[in-house]
Amino acid sequence: MSEPDVTKNEQESRYEARIDGQLAGFLQYRSAGDAIELPHTEVDPQFGGQGVGSALVRYGLDEIRAQGEHKIIPTCPFVKGWLDKHPDYQDLEAGQA
Repeated sequence: MSEPDVTKNEQESRYEARIDGQLAGFLQYRSAGDAIELPHTEVDPQFGGQGVGSALVRYGLDEIRAQGEHKIIPTCPFVKGWLDKHPDYQDLEAGQA
């Protein structure tokens, strides 16, 4: 199994994960005032259970943190669950210290 290659697709307002060149999943984002909402994560069923969703969330949050300008609003249940398991990223949540 190949590691997902994650990139930002600004035209589609999403982060995309590809495995061997094939779109395996994506994480949508959108501006929400001074925060960035993460409303939806989708992984192609054939790539389920291979860490694609986690790779997408980690990449997106790392990029948002590196920009240093925005907090996130995780409305996607997958993103919320991922944050629960990764407390080192919870500071990015809007309303958090």
